[in-house]
Amino acid sequence: MIAVINNHVVSADSLGAEAVHDRESSNHSRSVASAQDAAGEYHSRLQKLQAARTRLEGHEAIFSFARLGVFAAGAILALTVWSGGAASWTLLAPATAFGVLVLLHDRLIRRRDGLTRSIDFYERGLARLEDRWAGNGEPGDRFADDQHLYANDLDLFGRGSLFELLSAARTRAGEETLADWLLRPATPDEIAERQHAVAELTSALDVRETLALASADVRAAVHTEVLVGWAERPQGMGARWWRAIAILLTTTAVATGGYWIITGNYLPLALVALVEILFYLPQHSRVLRALLSAEGSVRDLDVLAHVLGVLERTSFTAPRLVALRARLNTGGIPASAAIRRLHRLIELCDWQRNALFAPVAAVLLWVVHLVWAIEDWRAVHGPHVRVWLQTVGEFEALSSLAAYRYEHPADVWPEIVGGPAQFEATALGHPLIPSARMVRNDVHLSADRQLQVVSGSNMSGKSTLLRTVGINAVLALAGAPVRAARLRLTPVAIGATLRIEDSLQQGRSRFFAEIVRIRALADLSLGPKPLLFLIDELFHGTNSHDRLQGGAGVLRSLLARGAIGLITTHDLALTAIADQLPRAFNAHFEDQFKDGEMHFDFQIRPGPVTRSNAIALMRVVGLDVDS
Repeated sequence: MIAVINNHVVSADSLGAEAVHDRESSNHSRSVASAQDAAGEYHSRLQKLQAARTRLEGHEAIFSFARLGVFAAGAILALTVWSGGAASWTLLAPATAFGVLVLLHDRLIRRRDGLTRSIDFYERGLARLEDRWAGNGEPGDRFADDQHLYANDLDLFGRGSLFELLSAARTRAGEETLADWLLRPATPDEIAERQHAVAELTSALDVRETLALASADVRAAVHTEVLVGWAERPQGMGARWWRAIAILLTTTAVATGGYWIITGNYLPLALVALVEILFYLPQHSRVLRALLSAEGSVRDLDVLAHVLGVLERTSFTAPRLVALRARLNTGGIPASAAIRRLHRLIELCDWQRNALFAPVAAVLLWVVHLVWAIEDWRAVHGPHVRVWLQTVGEFEALSSLAAYRYEHPADVWPEIVGGPAQFEATALGHPLIPSARMVRNDVHLSADRQLQVVSGSNMSGKSTLLRTVGINAVLALAGAPVRAARLRLTPVAIGATLRIEDSLQQGRSRFFAEIVRIRALADLSLGPKPLLFLIDELFHGTNSHDRLQGGAGVLRSLLARGAIGLITTHDLALTAIADQLPRAFNAHFEDQFKDGEMHFDFQIRPGPVTRSNAIALMRVVGLDVDS
């Protein structure tokens, strides 16, 4: 519910920063001119996918009946063989047919499941475009932090949050990366790199879909902390000379085995086998422990390899994407190839479970050599597993921002500039408010206009204006497009007081919690970056005299340190702060009372508010209040 002074939307191509990125992503400029184009593309692909899934479901039913029929025919034939009416070898035909049907049916099911995931990908995109997304995505509740200086105030996490709107990540690493970008403003160089990468991925819809499908199983399957812990754990197989002895024993066993085959004398081999038993027993627990942990980790890595393979097969031009893709090589070996090698080692370990091969495996110390090979793999590739996860996470975070830009092509790239603190926005809107209800405002803060005092009656839009400024600053400093026709800002530290609450457990009043937060903002303003402060109902827990005197003192100190920001109040006396402080000015929201109802236009106007609607609102809800 934010108002707009100027409802027009400036063409993205008319903006300097936007024009640069549009030249680098001309495919996007041609293919996505509006949100309707994105919706049309999603609907078109969705219809094709749903039709394909329907066909596969029909084929699946045929395969089910065919399997049942072959099984029944095989059972009848088995009875015939049992009664002596047919030869045993005739059972090979139905058995072979049944096996082929099972393999083909499984492949069909996997294709159907892949189509279902693609359908989910586009249905979620349409839900975002149609403002039906709230409550249907990942809210990111685990990233919420009551001590953070703006996360809760600006609705970054939780149901209907910015994180839920943005996140297309399917891995925990991707979610963690995106959350970190929202919580920690990036440097101008980092922002520029992300913008270039997002611009390239915006038009790469097929790549983003494939990445989402490959990542679908990772959230449930990959236990990040356990996997990284295994990969980076010190070698646990003991001294290297154990391996040398194992090689010597295996070589001797092969030689004595050949001697047994040639001469028939098995005593030398038996003696070697006895020595091998004595050698293996002391390290049995170490070998078993190493093998079990590797088997669990390789399952996680197998799932991750699908995602890595998608990225390895894709060519990029944006420097950030090129650098990320290069991180997936370990000594020239692609990450997915390295994982496949580890998978083969685990498969070879499984051979020892074969009853026919088990005696041979025991004599050859099969599992001992393979576990040492796995340890070698960890020594070479283990340190890179964390990097692989981080790389997948960053690709998914960039893909999330690209999806947002694809679905909101009217949103523009912010211009990150140097010099004194500024936040200059034209037609600024709130991205979490449905477009049908969202209205926009111009906001101008600079070295000459550091403080905007926003007054107005209850429900007029003051707090929403603060959230609109804050959430767009977060988007801009994360490398994302912003909901505006134009936005120029300097790198700033953000601090807000929109969701300050009392605490019964800690014995803190709302006023005390507010002054503690404002003290934290004052400390933040001493940092290397200027502060953008968003203070809602400044010191409203105390009387007008103390509020005016205390507020003027705190704000004078912040402005002297180069901070810029907005404060809101419905106390008409507090608007006098703008007269007491340099480079401060008043603005206000108005309302109208008609036919027993309050009406708001949510349009910000210059100057202080001159009246209040509190008494009228009391009467609207039925309270008996005298004139």
